Amino acid sequence: MSFLKIDNVTKRYGAVEVLHRVDIDVQQGEFLVLVGPSGCGKSTLLNMIAGLEEISSGTIAIKDKPMNGVHPSKRNIAMVFQSYALYPNMTVGKNITFGLEMHGVPKEDRDRAMDKVADMLQIKPLLDRKPGQLSGGQRQRVAMGRALVRDPDVFLFDEPLSNLDAKLRVDMRTEIKKLHQRLGTTIVYVTHDQIEAMTLSTRIAVMNGGYIQQLGTPKEIYDTPNNIFVAAFMGSPSMNLLDAVIRIKGPDAAAEITDYNGHPITLPLPLPAASLAGRDGTKVVLGIRPEAITDPDGADKSAKIVVQMQNKIDVTEPAGSDTFITTTMVGKDVIGRMRADAHVNAGDIADLSINMDKAVIFDPKSEDRIV
Repeated sequence: MSFLKIDNVTKRYGAVEVLHRVDIDVQQGEFLVLVGPSGCGKSTLLNMIAGLEEISSGTIAIKDKPMNGVHPSKRNIAMVFQSYALYPNMTVGKNITFGLEMHGVPKEDRDRAMDKVADMLQIKPLLDRKPGQLSGGQRQRVAMGRALVRDPDVFLFDEPLSNLDAKLRVDMRTEIKKLHQRLGTTIVYVTHDQIEAMTLSTRIAVMNGGYIQQLGTPKEIYDTPNNIFVAAFMGSPSMNLLDAVIRIKGPDAAAEITDYNGHPITLPLPLPAASLAGRDGTKVVLGIRPEAITDPDGADKSAKIVVQMQNKIDVTEPAGSDTFITTTMVGKDVIGRMRADAHVNAGDIADLSINMDKAVIFDPKSEDRIV
């Protein structure tokens, strides 16, 4: 049974429908991330779960109880906002316990709950300070403490890390992950950052244009994207998408592309020709992740199909643990990821290994994945 059930939910503003028939079942203890570009509907959906936006049609239920029309204060949810939303004239301790006080919880119980979350979030030395005396990371911990102290059914996070600098975002991401593993709480988390989505979630809902484009585990989303949008949006750098032609010979299938000189390169596909029946000679979009294009010594030794080729290196970008290269295939820039100590320079004709086990094929018209 779903802990949080979003059933055929739509949202309209007048005649304009901005969320279209969304269906998601969230299990107890799950960490669901809603990810997508600005304006895709993810924050609107989160606000509907919280009760801050009305549901135009469909049902949202928590623990089998429909939430349609239920006031936010009666839903037993806790929300952490991007802006922290702390009371500037109250101390940290008062900010954390204010909600409990409003619900009539005795002071002794409030103090006990505050001590517990302050220990957990390592903010005990901050309890007598005001929000204006805190850093962004400290304020975010206080906002999380205010949510945790209530022991809600569902935690809702609305882009909580977007105001933090890059290093602090990584640190806070780790803290949120530890917190979820320790408490086993049910979390719905909104972000436009696909790295946050991949690292935090147990499942991801990729949204675009008010539709769920794909719902799955981080591995499913990354390895087998439903369509070109998901393939391009998820991953950093994103998946290389190349125009290719299917070539079928007997039981074998291949994708034909061109190198930097326009010479044809045949890339065997790790699937039977029958799965591409009727597509011999047709155009497709070949998707290959950057890590599947690397130097020969960095190639996956367990891969079944690794194609060796030479291609000109246009740009190298040392990134510490890796070296990213840009090369040209089918007249397009293609990103590869090599070992940090791979000896490549711009202008070199370098040996490349392409792991075709990781390749996916899309229909160029529908943009859906074929295989």
